[in-house]
Amino acid sequence: MSHLDISVVICVYTEDRWEDILAAVGSVRRQSRPAAETLLVVDHNPALLERLGTEYGNDREEVRVLANAGPRGLSAGRNTGIAAARGEIVAFLDDDAVAERDWLLHFAEGYDDPRVMAVGGRTLPAWASGRRPVWFPEEFDWVVGCTYKGLPPGRVRVRNVLGGNASFRKSAFDVAGGFATGIGRDGDRRPLGGEETELCIRLTRAMPDAVLLIDDRSVIHHRVPAVRERFGYFRTRTYAEGLSKALVARSVGAGKGLESERRYTTRVLPAGVARGLRDAALGRPGGAGRAGAIVAGVAAAAGGYVLGSVRARRNGNPFSVPGAPSAPPEGTPSAPLPAAGRTRTRGGTR
Repeated sequence: MSHLDISVVICVYTEDRWEDILAAVGSVRRQSRPAAETLLVVDHNPALLERLGTEYGNDREEVRVLANAGPRGLSAGRNTGIAAARGEIVAFLDDDAVAERDWLLHFAEGYDDPRVMAVGGRTLPAWASGRRPVWFPEEFDWVVGCTYKGLPPGRVRVRNVLGGNASFRKSAFDVAGGFATGIGRDGDRRPLGGEETELCIRLTRAMPDAVLLIDDRSVIHHRVPAVRERFGYFRTRTYAEGLSKALVARSVGAGKGLESERRYTTRVLPAGVARGLRDAALGRPGGAGRAGAIVAGVAAAAGGYVLGSVRARRNGNPFSVPGAPSAPPEGTPSAPLPAAGRTRTRGGTR
């Protein structure tokens, strides 16, 4: 197993997730394969920066608190963490997720092969209501940032990993640059995504022999708040995904940008509709709702893609691709401190 040091980056932006942030950091501290450090990158929130600085002020070697050095948003926050990371591997964990004990262990195993530039994991939903809404199709779990139905099990080669549960060799960013700003989430805007897809495609273009994997043994549990269990959020998120895909396709070309989505929409989703209709015919709860949600989700994403494509042609790319993230100058304060599976090939919708 690889003995490379792993730095874990958690981007945070609101005090409303205080308990979630503490839980995320705690799950990293309990790893069977210890992280070299945890970097908490605060996205333009001075109060949260100070509070976290106080919370972890006595653990600066283990947990470092940093201010986002770029524009507001998740991509710039990740780039700040990459620049500051001391490890040869940089792993990313969502601020409202907790990692299982062997999360980093299985990531590290993937890097025994020097061709591997990224390893992602499996993300399971932790529903606020305690159970999945009966109408919510598993094929659309990516809507809530989780692994979706239709992916093969085991250790699989992928087009892209998902940013909330992923790791990269730090050298990959020297080759491909950092996460593109202006395409992902920034806390206040529509829930866009796609920045990790764009980065991964850019990486494999720069390094054609690079291997990107997902190992479904690297598991995290991602909290799904009640508002995201509602159909209104489902519709908004699928529409936003269409907008995001248009930006990615504009950047890397529709052929590569939509390569995995074609299989997903022509095979995985029709099978999901058929299952839903069969369940409805058998009187099982939620069958018709799941079939209808799949159709509605496809329609919303297609509408977003069409509109996003028109806007992209008219306005060009609204995001920028940074070079390799550079560390902040010496003396920049991190915070004001008061005191083994099978190998198969698949793609992904994101």
